[in-house]
Amino acid sequence: MNAILALEDGTWYRGVAAGAQGEAAGEVVFNTSMTGYQEVLTDPSYAGQIVTMTAPQIGNYGVAAGDAESQTPHVAGFVMREASPLASNWRADGTLRDYLVHYNIVAIADIDTRALTRVLRSAGVMRGVIATGHPDPDALVEKARAIPRMEGADLVSGVTCDRAFAWRERASAIGDADHAAFSRVPARRASRPLRVAAYDFGIKWNILRRLDAHGCDVQVFPASASPADLLAVEPDGLFLSNGPGDPAALGYAIENVRELVKADVPMFGICLGHQVLGLAVGAKTFKLKFGHRGANHPVKDLSSGKVEITSQNHGFAVDPETLPADVRVTHLNLYDGTVEGFRHMTRPIFSVQYHPEASPGPHDADYLFQEFLQSMETR
Repeated sequence: MNAILALEDGTWYRGVAAGAQGEAAGEVVFNTSMTGYQEVLTDPSYAGQIVTMTAPQIGNYGVAAGDAESQTPHVAGFVMREASPLASNWRADGTLRDYLVHYNIVAIADIDTRALTRVLRSAGVMRGVIATGHPDPDALVEKARAIPRMEGADLVSGVTCDRAFAWRERASAIGDADHAAFSRVPARRASRPLRVAAYDFGIKWNILRRLDAHGCDVQVFPASASPADLLAVEPDGLFLSNGPGDPAALGYAIENVRELVKADVPMFGICLGHQVLGLAVGAKTFKLKFGHRGANHPVKDLSSGKVEITSQNHGFAVDPETLPADVRVTHLNLYDGTVEGFRHMTRPIFSVQYHPEASPGPHDADYLFQEFLQSMETR
């Protein structure tokens, strides 16, 4: 079946349908990861976005239950150069196409993703629509222009959990043992039992897996939970997760985190959690032109001078000029110099913009979980 991807600037591409039939609308972005497409599809941070994979062939190793990062895919749509019809991996439960159809994800293949990526890098991410069949390209362009912008959008409410839960109970229910067989063994585990209360802004399962692997008992709370709810479990540490949308639109989350900062409990934020924490301590955020999405982004640790290759997925960043005097920038992105991490000078809180749990991606930044352990153990 034919398919068309149309962008708000009038650009459109004709290809073939590679998933469910119908229409999909969202912000069109690109991801430079060579592998990990299933993890990308199921990352809640991609809610509201049509993801373009820049690797030339996607789907060749199929999909496997142990590679999911949440219960279902969250992308608005999916774009590929070539969609492999085969699933050549002994772990595979099925093909990528069947997976997309099952979860009603509209996808397009056989388009020039290199050209599309160059457009998005030059003009910035844009709103777009994928439609299957024989749609009118001009009509799709008009639909793209009518899509609400990402700025000011609270997408967290659509991906957060509806009630608090204990990760160890949930992990056994989703068959997490399949993933554990391939996971990285932590350099060390907690020296004593540690309880972590985590805000779910769209949390990836591998974050919970890594905290658990390091010896933490994680209690996960909805994004709207009050600070009192988290503190009621007497946590040794607080965690702020990744998630989708504009951090500045999350007034309730910013206020809650601001209150938790006063509790003086060790706190660690990742991605959207990093941005929310930045807003909570008085900084501002801004939207990047085309964001950082991929598993190969170099980040410099300013304290050691070391460079980490990191996994990233975000479209907003913290403005370093607005950080208060008692907050120090700890990490910088070597592509564009944006803030990738900061630490409070008088309180036990720190955060990073990238994903130390990877999945997909390298494990260079797994040490940050150990830093969180140390912060809790020495509290």
